[in-house]
Amino acid sequence: MTKAKTLNLALQGGGAHGAFTWGVLDYLLEDERIEIAAITGTSAGAMNAVLAADGLVRGGRDMAREKLASFWKATSDAARASPLQRSPLDVLFGRWSLDHSPGYAWFDVMTRFFAPGQFNPLRLNPLREILIKYVDFDNVCHCDQMKVFVAATNVETGRVKIFDRKQLTADMVMASACLPFLFEAVEIDGIPYWDGGYSGNPPLFPLYSGSPCSDIAIVQINPIESSGAPRTAQAILNRMNEITFNASLLKELRALDFVKRLLDQGALDSQSYRDMNVHIIECQEELKPLGSSSKLNAEWAFLGHLHELGRNTSAEWLDRNFEQIGKGSTVDLRAMFQGIEHHG
Repeated sequence: MTKAKTLNLALQGGGAHGAFTWGVLDYLLEDERIEIAAITGTSAGAMNAVLAADGLVRGGRDMAREKLASFWKATSDAARASPLQRSPLDVLFGRWSLDHSPGYAWFDVMTRFFAPGQFNPLRLNPLREILIKYVDFDNVCHCDQMKVFVAATNVETGRVKIFDRKQLTADMVMASACLPFLFEAVEIDGIPYWDGGYSGNPPLFPLYSGSPCSDIAIVQINPIESSGAPRTAQAILNRMNEITFNASLLKELRALDFVKRLLDQGALDSQSYRDMNVHIIECQEELKPLGSSSKLNAEWAFLGHLHELGRNTSAEWLDRNFEQIGKGSTVDLRAMFQGIEHHG
C-alpha cells in the first residue's frame, strides 16, 4: 500500500466558485494516500475548511465529504427564490454568468449607490443560518485531525486577522466572507471585519509555523493573469477585483521564493527558516471564462459542474505530482516572477 503523504491546503475565496474547491476537497478526502495537515481559507475557502473539520470529528473522511455536499446543496436550495438568476438567453446558450440577468443588473446598481445598511437594514444573511445549521463549531474547535486558519480583514487597520480553530465561531467565518458592498462589517470583540480576500486570499504564513508539514497546495479559483485590457465598465471592475484579491498571495509567494533562494545559497540558517514546497491546483482555462458575475450563481447545475471540475482537476493533479509531494515544489516560483522582475 502506498504510504500516505501530508499536505497543507490554502483555499481561496470566490463565492459560488468555491464549489470547485469543494470538488478538490471531496477528491482529496476520498483518496487515502493524502492526509490534510492544515487548511488556511478565506471566504468560501473558510466555509469549506470548517465543514471538512466538523465532518472529520463527527465521522471521519466520509462524513466530511457528506457535510460539504449537504452545505452546498442547501446553499443552492436557498438561492432558488433569489432574483439573481440567469437570463433565458444565457440559459439557452449554456452560459453560467449573470451578466444579462435583470436581477443582477438591479443588484449591481443598488450596491453602487446604497450601503448595505440602507438596502438591507435587517442584516438578513441566509448563508449565516445555513452555516450555523450545518457546522458544529464546537467540533471545529476540537478538531485534532487537522488545523484550521480563517482570514478576515480588520477594517480599521487594513491588516489580516487570523482566527484559528481553537476559537472559531460562525461570526468569524462570516467576517471572512463579508464583502463590504453586500454586507455590513461583522464585529468581533468590537472590531469590524471585512472579507479576508483583501488582505490574504488565502494567507500562507499561518502554515509556516502552525503546521509541521512543508507542502502547501494552493487551490486557486481567482485568475492571476488576463490577456489585454478590459473594455467595458463591468470588465474593468472584474479585473480590478481579481488583481486586488490576488495581490497578497503573490506577495507571499514572492517572499517564499526569496527565502528559498537565500537557503539555496546558504545565506540563511536552515534551522531557523523553512523551505516550503509550493503546489497549485487550478483549472483556469475553465474558470476564467466564467466571469465574475457567475460567483453569485448558486444554481445546483452550476455548483455540480464546478464540483465535478474540481474533482477531475484534483485527480489529474495528483496523478502528475503525487511522487513530488514531500520532495519539492511543483510550481516554479522563480519562473512565475521572472517576467515581472526583468521586464523592460
